Amino acid sequence: MGVESLKLKIENITLLSGRGIFLCSLCLLLFPLFAKAQSSKVSAELDTTAIKIGEQIQYKITVETDSLNLVYFPEDQTFSPVEMVEALKIDTTKNKDRITLQRIYALTQFDSGAYTIPPQRIAINEEPFFTDSFRIRVGDVAVDTTKQKLYDIKPLIEVERSNAKMWLIAILILLGLLIIGGLVYWFFLRKKPLTEEEKVALLPPYDRALLQLKELENSRYLIQDEYKKYYSELTAIVRSYLEEDAHVSALESTTDQLIEKLELLKDAGELKIGEDTIGQFKKVLQTADLVKFAKSKPPTSVAEEDRLLVENIVVKTKEALPEPTEEELLQNEAYLEELIKKKQRKRIYIAAAVFGGLVLIGGGISLAYFGFKTVKDTVFGYPTKDLLEGEWIASSYGFPPIDLETPEVLLRNTEQLPEEAREALKEVQLFSYGSMLGLFSINASSATFKEQVEPNFEGALSTALAGFEANGIKNIIPKQEDFVSKSGVQGLKVYGSGQYQDPISKDRKKIEYTILLFGGKGFMQQVYMTWEEGDEYAEKIVERILASVDVKTQA
Repeated sequence: MGVESLKLKIENITLLSGRGIFLCSLCLLLFPLFAKAQSSKVSAELDTTAIKIGEQIQYKITVETDSLNLVYFPEDQTFSPVEMVEALKIDTTKNKDRITLQRIYALTQFDSGAYTIPPQRIAINEEPFFTDSFRIRVGDVAVDTTKQKLYDIKPLIEVERSNAKMWLIAILILLGLLIIGGLVYWFFLRKKPLTEEEKVALLPPYDRALLQLKELENSRYLIQDEYKKYYSELTAIVRSYLEEDAHVSALESTTDQLIEKLELLKDAGELKIGEDTIGQFKKVLQTADLVKFAKSKPPTSVAEEDRLLVENIVVKTKEALPEPTEEELLQNEAYLEELIKKKQRKRIYIAAAVFGGLVLIGGGISLAYFGFKTVKDTVFGYPTKDLLEGEWIASSYGFPPIDLETPEVLLRNTEQLPEEAREALKEVQLFSYGSMLGLFSINASSATFKEQVEPNFEGALSTALAGFEANGIKNIIPKQEDFVSKSGVQGLKVYGSGQYQDPISKDRKKIEYTILLFGGKGFMQQVYMTWEEGDEYAEKIVERILASVDVKTQA
């Protein structure tokens, strides 16, 4: 019904009747809805309602509205339970002040069955419009088994363990050692450029004394009236020279004692120096004593002359000293070599101490943060820790299949079944890893019966617990609860603990176990795991395996 015809009908309703007034009011209330319907229109259609697994459906939404309106189409996965593969670009057609918008979505589904595509919400100026829901059917792909050859399941094969993670750890350790080694070399072992002080210290005593006297001449001590520093450095230079080159204990001697020692060496003929030189030296030392202890302040010219006198004394002393013998030169060279080696050893000791300190600090922080056991197991290794942190493998075992993610591939067990078991079972496939009395073990079995009977979970559980007892496990405490696989299959979970005697150490140890039972008419599947109580790595392995368990619901 159009808007104009609606208005005419409203005008024709008699206003004298109460019923007419009510209808008029109702129509006026509904008028905006008709106007809205007239202004915007939303529709949806499918190109097909039946597909095969993996095929696509073209879902098209058409919107007719005013050209000034804002339109928002569905985004993301709003078509569940079907999956949106692709959303094509919006196709726009304009006619005067009206536009028509069309958008096509490619949908698919990979499981057979009947599905309902829910209504989709389209917003026009923030006002919601909804499409109709659609019912579709997804069919299986037919397989002609008369033409397709069937083959036995191939046996499991051994694969080489991936060393990718080990290489990564080795590279990180090597990189860390290189960084530490580089830091130790740079700060302690490398031959650093000598500072000016070190260069001066390596000079021969005579050359060093003359250089220091020259530096004293260029100093600002006298300009700044720092006579005490000036004379202190002046006497220290000459005393150090006499101690090193003339082998006179000058640094700890008083003025009179030092002059007396020089005179004794002169009289003994070991130091060929004149009386006037010794007298000049005594005068300089006495002036220095007055400056340092009596706060005397000689004229600047006297201070400069004293420096020249000291320089002359150093030169004359050098000339008066006898030439060193070859043995003395060798001893001096050996001394220098030993001094160099001593410095190198000191650097090595410092580097070793720094490295040891870093190791101790790092170890202390690791122990405080991670705990002793974790650090010990990381450094020295632990079997279940290696399993947990290794490369895991996802695989299916037996038929009907049991899907598991495990740290190691389960190996097929080829042991023959007892005669009484073969009478009831059509086929059974066993897979296992580890020993029941070891740190960790896992076993999986899938059995089909000769008759389509329901599985006997109680009997299977009794057999499993009897197997535990046969392996020496005592004091078994069982608990049970429902278990749901990853895909929602209901099963039974039995768990608990027991005790056994270690065959090597003869110690009593505790063991924990978990048994999973699934099944339906004509088949049964079992998964059971054992591990040492208190092993946190084994517990994490079990948690991860339980989260990965999945089984089929029928044989």
